[in-house]
Amino acid sequence: MDSQEKRWREFGAIIVRLTQGKDITREESRECWRQICEEEQSELQQGAFIAALKAKPETPEEIAGTFEALYEYDTLKVEVETPEPLIDNCGTGADTLKTFNISTGAAIMASACGLYVVRHAARAISSKCGAIDVVEAFGVNVESAPEVPKKSIENAGICAWNAFLPTVHPKTLARVLSQIRFGSAINLVGPLLNPTMPEYKVMGVPNLEMIEIEARTLRELGFKRAFVMHGLDDHSDDGMDEVSTLGTTHVAELKEDGGIEQYTFTPDDFGMKRARYEELASSDHVHTDAMTLLRVLAGKDEGPRSDILCLNTAPLLYVMGKARDLKEGVDMARETLADGSAVAKLRDWVTWQNHEPEDGLPTLEKLMEQI
Repeated sequence: MDSQEKRWREFGAIIVRLTQGKDITREESRECWRQICEEEQSELQQGAFIAALKAKPETPEEIAGTFEALYEYDTLKVEVETPEPLIDNCGTGADTLKTFNISTGAAIMASACGLYVVRHAARAISSKCGAIDVVEAFGVNVESAPEVPKKSIENAGICAWNAFLPTVHPKTLARVLSQIRFGSAINLVGPLLNPTMPEYKVMGVPNLEMIEIEARTLRELGFKRAFVMHGLDDHSDDGMDEVSTLGTTHVAELKEDGGIEQYTFTPDDFGMKRARYEELASSDHVHTDAMTLLRVLAGKDEGPRSDILCLNTAPLLYVMGKARDLKEGVDMARETLADGSAVAKLRDWVTWQNHEPEDGLPTLEKLMEQI
């Protein structure tokens, strides 16, 4: 039996175990994903493994092994110099409620409060408008890496890494995500595959079952603090990979001592009126979603969209110790909208995440004229 046939049979045996509901080890998961990264398995075997792992479903150890392989074999590594630690906020996607780009707005507002936010995001797959699509519409250069994003985080305090860029993930991430339309282990680790590897994380997941699993995974991977959430619409069975103003948000918080605390809260706890999904829903057009977000950042929309942006900014400020609790974080976020620092931060971002400021600023200024 030649070595390729032996490797295929061993890989197939692991797939059989997964279909029987049996867990595999962190090392086995890492090796299987390594073989997927190196394309040592056929596309049929790769797809079968990903689907079987999802159906079982994944354990924290299996997700950690997935991360280790994809980070080692399919992720650019970039060192940056910033005066404070880095944080990332990014959802997994594959949720049922498709909203305008909340996490990008929260990142901008948190950076306006002094955080260094390194986003790792993608173009639209499960949603109508991906985070990368929206920031590109603002004038941010998402097609050049690593020099341009590195320059931006060091000078503007915020940047975005395009997960579909071959210079960022040359082998696996974009290839797999572009070919499947179901949530999988790669969705769970994709937001973690940040070239600048922050130690702090705010992360939304697609369902309630994944909250604790993702928090335990982040602990396995050595994150210092993390905030993992899934927000619900209390009038339906649908949810979002964000903090919700439609109903209850479920949280698993990873503490500095490694403990995980689980709790829930509602918009009522912050004196917010509950929103209707139609007020937060994504459109079918990137320009429309970009303008929706820009109006909030510029202080032109003080309604439900402003509420949900402030509520999603609060966990970043809380995790990094800038706010004592989520309520104080909401107040700090509102101030960035009131004093103009949020939209000023967006202008800084566009200025620095380009080869030259004039490459992006005219695009942003044209949008500003329309609000």
